[in-house]
Amino acid sequence: MKHKKIIIPAIIAKTQDELNKLLLKVMDFVDIIQLDIMDNKFVPNSSLFFDFKLPKIHCLFEAHLMINNPEEWIDHNWEKVDTILVHYETCSNPKKITKKVKDKHKKIGFVLNPETPVQSISSFLDDIDQVLIMTVNPGFYGGSFLPETLEKISILRSMEPNMDIEVDGGITDQTITLVDKAGANMFVSGSYIMKAENVKEAIDKLKSKLKHYEK
Repeated sequence: MKHKKIIIPAIIAKTQDELNKLLLKVMDFVDIIQLDIMDNKFVPNSSLFFDFKLPKIHCLFEAHLMINNPEEWIDHNWEKVDTILVHYETCSNPKKITKKVKDKHKKIGFVLNPETPVQSISSFLDDIDQVLIMTVNPGFYGGSFLPETLEKISILRSMEPNMDIEVDGGITDQTITLVDKAGANMFVSGSYIMKAENVKEAIDKLKSKLKHYEK
């Protein structure tokens, strides 16, 4: 199966005002926006850990929950987003959290930190919509890409030929070809897009590096 390749900007914001400005910066150029939710506990940073509001726009939103208590966040905020991405490392009961999100007719994915093996989620792959493999240690814009994560992407792709595999961390015009080749099809980019002087140019450059990118 040929997967649709998608570029997804990641937003880190500490206030509603900052969130609004960053959304305006990217929303005309992408179909999906990732919201980085951080509680300053699971990762040493805080972002969007307040009752934020999202505009009604054509983009889909996915919430990347870098927090210690994902279930509580889901209970209060599930309506805001289309996809909920939960760090497997924070799941005390993966089956329960999967069912909770599915029952609300939202998409669910598990996120794996660089040191978490793909095999740890093998028994849940039939129940989820996507997997996000962290290619940096999470929490900040601009982390260094970890080439050892490429093997995890390849292993997961061989286990799940039809699944959406997302990557996040250090994705630039230099590294996107590596994760593309390894088997990813959804590419989250934080600082490369969000800190670019020309956001559209940055996104177009990433697209141009992808093999078989459908215009």
